[in-house]
Amino acid sequence: MSNIRLENITKQFGDFTALHNVSLSIKDGEFFVLLGPTGAGKTTTLRVIAGLEKQEAGNVYFDDRSMNDTPPADRDTAFVFQQYSLYPNMTVYENMAFPLKSPLRNFSKDEIDKRIRKAAEKLRVTHLLERKTARLSGGEMQRVSIGRAIVREPKIFLMDEPLSNLDAKLRESLRVELKHLQKDQGITTLFVTHDQIEALTMADRLAVLEHGKIIQMGTPEDIYDRPATTFVAQLVGTPHINLFRAISDKGTIKSKSGLISFDSSQLPQLPNEITLGIRPEDIEIHPNGLFKGRVLLTEPLGVETIVHIESGDDKLLSIIPGTEQIGVGQEITYSILPSRLHCFDSMGQRLN
Repeated sequence: MSNIRLENITKQFGDFTALHNVSLSIKDGEFFVLLGPTGAGKTTTLRVIAGLEKQEAGNVYFDDRSMNDTPPADRDTAFVFQQYSLYPNMTVYENMAFPLKSPLRNFSKDEIDKRIRKAAEKLRVTHLLERKTARLSGGEMQRVSIGRAIVREPKIFLMDEPLSNLDAKLRESLRVELKHLQKDQGITTLFVTHDQIEALTMADRLAVLEHGKIIQMGTPEDIYDRPATTFVAQLVGTPHINLFRAISDKGTIKSKSGLISFDSSQLPQLPNEITLGIRPEDIEIHPNGLFKGRVLLTEPLGVETIVHIESGDDKLLSIIPGTEQIGVGQEITYSILPSRLHCFDSMGQRLN
């Protein structure tokens, strides 16, 4: 297996800079996720690592060996694309065998068969081996696409949003299978997604990309509990974080409406105007709450219900158990955990 290190990577397409001085390190055997919206530079990062794009500046290292001048075929990476890229006129078996038949690999027929059947068993597609890929469902095609990468037994997996074209239930199923498979194989994996649920549930560590720059890097817990910017705070978490303008003055934080206030004497010194962030799960609706509000809307989701609260000019989201009954228009009281407040400056940078 291999570790990967990117050192000050800059990649341009004409006048557009897709990656700005990107540096990161991925450990041997780690499942590392790049998270960001469309256009953030995630796929470009993968393509630079694979050697499919040449960076204008910076270095790519595998196990501290420079890959800058190494052609893609010699980097021993396997790329799983968002689109399945299978040969529709071939069977599943033939598709999975295709990368093993290169003259550079020189595998025997028995070795090819052994690898295919081993991968097919892990991915539960053994019963499909003789079927043409044109007759497969989307989930089956993605399993075969992953299997075609696995049979090579590469040092590095590069996965470009491989689950994004699947329905929600299938995505959830394959997410679990892919994570188990990666841990079983122990192959260093870089997984790209715009889906924060995939990022939080699958990653050992992750990096958040915005406009070609790494904004924050850490474990899922680091990213969720201490977002470095309002962009990260909004990107990670469902339902989304509550953000609103607030005033910090004389040891107190108050929302602009003045109806929500906290003692800030235990926090570092804050500027006068801040953006206050509160996760929905840190807002508890109960009879002895310190703050008053009115229910604007409820969104029952089964195990939990999202409650939209209006307090003066402030609008907040809270989460309550799905078994609790609450009505639209109902006057309520609620509490907010002061230890879980997130404070950001006018530029969106974390303060506490």
